[in-house]
Amino acid sequence: MHNLRIALLLDETADLLEFQGANAFRVRAYRNGARTIREYGDSISRIVEEDPEKLKEIPEIGDNLAKYCVEIVTTGAFSMREKLLETTPRTVLDLLRVPRLGPKKAAVLFNELGIRDLTMLKAACEAGEVQKLKGFGAKTEQDLLAGIAIASAANERLRWDQADELVASIRKHLEDLPSVRRLESAGSYRRGRDTIGDLDFLAVADDAKEAMDRLEAYPLKAETTARGETKCSIRLTNGFQVDLRVVPERSFGAALQYFTGSKEHNVVLRGLAKDRGLKINEWGVFRVGEGGAEEFLAGENEADVYASVGLPCFPPELREGRREYDWAKGGDLPRLIEVGDLRGDLHMHTTATDGRNTLEEMIAAAKARGYSYIAITDHSQRVSMARGLDPVRLRQQWAEIDRINAAATDGFRVLKGIECDILEAGGMDLPDDVLAEADWVNASIHYGQTQSSEQLTARIVGALEHPSVCVVAHPTGRVLNARPSYELDFDAVFDAAVKHKKFLELNASPERLDLSDLQCAAAKQRGIPIVISTDAHKTATLDNVRYGIIQARRAGLTAADVVNTRSWDEIRAMLGRS
Repeated sequence: MHNLRIALLLDETADLLEFQGANAFRVRAYRNGARTIREYGDSISRIVEEDPEKLKEIPEIGDNLAKYCVEIVTTGAFSMREKLLETTPRTVLDLLRVPRLGPKKAAVLFNELGIRDLTMLKAACEAGEVQKLKGFGAKTEQDLLAGIAIASAANERLRWDQADELVASIRKHLEDLPSVRRLESAGSYRRGRDTIGDLDFLAVADDAKEAMDRLEAYPLKAETTARGETKCSIRLTNGFQVDLRVVPERSFGAALQYFTGSKEHNVVLRGLAKDRGLKINEWGVFRVGEGGAEEFLAGENEADVYASVGLPCFPPELREGRREYDWAKGGDLPRLIEVGDLRGDLHMHTTATDGRNTLEEMIAAAKARGYSYIAITDHSQRVSMARGLDPVRLRQQWAEIDRINAAATDGFRVLKGIECDILEAGGMDLPDDVLAEADWVNASIHYGQTQSSEQLTARIVGALEHPSVCVVAHPTGRVLNARPSYELDFDAVFDAAVKHKKFLELNASPERLDLSDLQCAAAKQRGIPIVISTDAHKTATLDNVRYGIIQARRAGLTAADVVNTRSWDEIRAMLGRS
């Protein structure tokens, strides 16, 4: 039993408990246990076989979860989940993916109207049945109809980080086979799209049958949907499709280029090849002679495929058929930003509000990652659910930061920051004199997210006009597969950022990746610097910066386009603040 399978069952149990209105602490225990098992380096199955008592030594795994782990490993299921499924069909969990439809309202729909899935919910909304229920109404019904599309997409597409977890697991599963000599993932995952519809793997293997047998033995496989001599497709327990193609070594680079895509990128490439009397496909590069005879020229490596038409090997993130060929033609293909270019992180939280680590622990973690500065940006007072800071508590935190900086001997700088809410009526959540004392101010929206485009745009523009604000954080408010972006007037937002010399954030949290790649590219065109920050709520999520870097690379951003590749003194000068 693979760790991922155990974690999946525990996560699903947490969903079922939440739907049934169970105690929040109980739900959280299952979620924490699932996360721990998913990230745990050792095999839970091996521990169960050798000494089940050692499960209790794993953080977040108490007596009950340890018992359930043993049950899952030995039987493939566990009684708690089966008992919950007796009264709640698994399909209702899809309802929880509809934005603004929480567990309590989803339970009302199930109990009052018998709604068991998204199809039934859509039909009930269109028939006007939902608005008749207490606590719903016509507007809620329309919101649910709009949200059903998002929930449906969440069933079909995984966030990049979720796909990355699967890729790592499947790679390890396949690479354990000695006959697999080369293995790469392709498709939209390799291009770094924020959500992924399926996974493609390419392999060079001494025995294609053995490689495909190995894929079919993957622990999370639900069924095999297709199999031939060199290709095998499986569907996982979460409905996700995985394809494996075994190709000749001489064609590996050509196949990798072809199946990485995108379709738009490949159409241009094939056209350029045709102009030179060449043919490029998944098998290689061929010179087409008289009578259609084909001579194999290249294909083992991607770089050779591109070189055959006089092109550099494009970074996968740029292969979307946008500007990459124009850049290459002009010799201006950008050197895309890398994780190592960043010198600091300018958005993170501590235990002062809703973070899980202390100020000192966040500092130590940032130093361990080679940073030279960070901004501590806990929430302001409006975010009461996170124990947001009022002026008194905030100044106490800043006084502590001053003491830390005064005692520092390594040159590391902790910036006195705040994530200050932009209020629903406009204006900032803290007094101007308080914000003026800050080194760094993130302005963000957490409330009033359903306001009109005009209202939301005005709030953000107003924040950019504020003299103390440095950057607008997660500007569009999107949560991937859960909440759509605000409909902002980006011309107005960009104009304000340029006029007032302010920045926009690319929030690297894998749930957000906000701004999108297209919005980052548009900001670059306007000369607006981008801040790539993690919004970390614990030390481990400082590593989420890699997701932001991938998004920035898709936008064509270089180190020069990103604020926090610079020293703090350089950043302060860019803002024009003393």
